[in-house]
Amino acid sequence: MAAELRSPIPRMSAEDRRELVLDAAMRAFGTTGYAGTTTDAVAREAGVSQPYVVRIFGTKLELFLEVFDRSTRRIMAGFQDVVDDGPFDPDSEDDWARLGTRYAELVVGDRSMLQVMMHGFAAGGEPTIGAKARARMGEIFDVVRSTGCTDERARDFIAQGMLLNVMLAMDAPAHATDGDGLAALNTCAFGDMLPMLRAQD
Repeated sequence: MAAELRSPIPRMSAEDRRELVLDAAMRAFGTTGYAGTTTDAVAREAGVSQPYVVRIFGTKLELFLEVFDRSTRRIMAGFQDVVDDGPFDPDSEDDWARLGTRYAELVVGDRSMLQVMMHGFAAGGEPTIGAKARARMGEIFDVVRSTGCTDERARDFIAQGMLLNVMLAMDAPAHATDGDGLAALNTCAFGDMLPMLRAQD
């Protein structure tokens, strides 16, 4: 009986391999942060050799900056999509809810992205990461201000987003009944999204 012929597995393009490593780096850095992650750990996560990772991205710092840039650009693009999706009334709570919902969808939908972003802000003592984090925060602030709101309203919106980041990073929704204070904070931070977040755990 003739052996069954199989189609050869297609070789990945250089761009596809690069994306594979970036996805793996997002997971690795998201789990152990900048200081705790090696290019070898990224390579193992991606299923490639460590020299291959270095050949594509150079140093660990350059690789981290790329995944940090990717995660924060997704946030910025998500906000810009809402702003560009029709008139935004800075006095409308419904429009702010649209912007907030978009942010929540992004950070809840991709935990690695959230964790990399938080690790990047926390690693601001490394000069290059600090410069990138400060620049990106200013750019995100500019996108929120482009709604026509005051600086104070933009600040409050970003502050609420940072609270959500911290709550999600410490897995607070899964422990929403652990004491009156945490329960109340979960409810006022996440509102109607809390049951959905708890169902994911």
